[in-house]
Amino acid sequence: MAPTLRTDVSSLPPEGAVPPGGGPAAGPMATPPGTGAPALLDVKDLHVSFGGKSVVHGVNFSIAPGEKLALVGESGSGKTVTALSLLRLVQNADITGSASLFGPEPMSAGRDLLSISEHSLRGIRGSEIAMIFQEPMTALNPLFTVGEQIAEVLELKQALSQRQAWDAAVEALAATGIPEPARRARSYPHQLSGGQRQRAMIAMALACRPRLLLADEPTTALDVTLRGQILDLLSDLQRQTGMAVLLITHDLNLVRKFADRVAVMEMGRLVEEGAVAEVFADPRHAYTRKLIDSRPVRDVAENPPDPAAAPVMQASGLRVSYPVRLPGVAGWFKSGEFVAVKGASFQIPAGQTLGVVGESGSGKSTLALAALGLHPHRGELSVVGQQWSTDAAGNKRMRRAVQVVFQDPFSSLSPRMTVEEIVGEGLLVHEPGLSAAARRAQVIAALADVGMGEIQFPGLLQRYPHEFSGGQRQRLAIARALIVRPQLLVLDEPTSALDVTIQKQVLQLLQKLQRERGLSYLLITHDVDVIRAMAHQVMVMKDGEVVETGSVAQVLDAPGHPYTRILVAAQL
Repeated sequence: MAPTLRTDVSSLPPEGAVPPGGGPAAGPMATPPGTGAPALLDVKDLHVSFGGKSVVHGVNFSIAPGEKLALVGESGSGKTVTALSLLRLVQNADITGSASLFGPEPMSAGRDLLSISEHSLRGIRGSEIAMIFQEPMTALNPLFTVGEQIAEVLELKQALSQRQAWDAAVEALAATGIPEPARRARSYPHQLSGGQRQRAMIAMALACRPRLLLADEPTTALDVTLRGQILDLLSDLQRQTGMAVLLITHDLNLVRKFADRVAVMEMGRLVEEGAVAEVFADPRHAYTRKLIDSRPVRDVAENPPDPAAAPVMQASGLRVSYPVRLPGVAGWFKSGEFVAVKGASFQIPAGQTLGVVGESGSGKSTLALAALGLHPHRGELSVVGQQWSTDAAGNKRMRRAVQVVFQDPFSSLSPRMTVEEIVGEGLLVHEPGLSAAARRAQVIAALADVGMGEIQFPGLLQRYPHEFSGGQRQRLAIARALIVRPQLLVLDEPTSALDVTIQKQVLQLLQKLQRERGLSYLLITHDVDVIRAMAHQVMVMKDGEVVETGSVAQVLDAPGHPYTRILVAAQL
């Protein structure tokens, strides 16, 4: 076996080594390190820049036929731009270097994807190299059924008739394990679940049996169990067809389970490459070690709650439902009912975290809406000893006691308001008598509590949300919630939109704030690792029902319900 390549930044070729206008002519087949097999794709000295600013700096890697290579890094590391550049799908980009695609015949000459004509490249896209995009809802056309979209690819690439293409599209959907493929083929993207949409995307990508699949974060938008299903599906299809896979991801658990080799990117540079087992066991680059060490760490106060103290939030027989239209004539006269939460009971003591875990559709977010008094409910639900009511004035004290941090800070922060206006908005409602100077002082103090100040961010108070990174925006959202001094924070997937290293920083901040202020958290998530790091008690939900509850050790280390065991196994 060839020695494993471990590349450091200092060993990279100088920037600009390849002249503009294309890379060198494709040479003989390379051999990917550690594989002993000739390359299917050989990328040399890839540079990508936008408007003169370089974002990918001299990247080199190879993929052998049938190999699974993971390209790992945080947002902004250049991994997606690298993959898209191979098919010249990046608009307004200057691309130099070479990406040689070799044929299946031994010693065949390579075709440089970066210098061949657009007409030739169009023949390669979809037929020899296919791509799965991160978010299928935006990648699929909402005006056509998924069957029509798959059939279109087959008509264009394989010159099939409409009837033949449709039959082949249904077969492609069936190969992904989607239920009732003939019926699902006639469905529009919005009529499918997230997992079904992703399977449809995979069916479209593999319809022409490509030799290389580029999979850009194919499981990021999915629940943990669906991630496992899609991963198993890709592995099965890869073994059946013998295709190679370039997996772009920041999920290290995914890499451990799926890939043969891993290449780590930081700030547009390939800093380390090798077999998955070797790199994870002995990472040699500091950035690789940082990624591997970014798994959430438990650092919460383990003191048991005072049994004599009243809980911050308490629910008994909580039931939340939505009206739905009945089919047929019956729908003209009355509405049906969909019960999203079925009789949940729980309590959250002061200074403790209740973690609610489950897949999409389990009722977690509906439970959070009820806890915030944003959706009507039945049963008992009290916050600081008071029930939610229809009287807005009567609820004012409760709205101050319970605040929320949403999943996506970019969409939850107004783009038209400055940092000072966003963070200080709650004071206008709950402390209207404060002067502008006193309000600004409290805003500065709240920002300091979450680690943001004028020294690191000059002009901080007058900046807008788009001027910050995802982790910094989430800190702003936490500061906005904390400024009114609540007793309970509802955390709705607070880290799922963040990179692993930023996720760890935000969780450490939340742990620190809980220890210092005695805050209680209602933590909504599907990430078992986050539950292990943050929660004192765990409540598992499935189809609106609480199927298991108890301490972290009881529920996650010795799960009693089959569904809980599936969730825990999928995270490992």
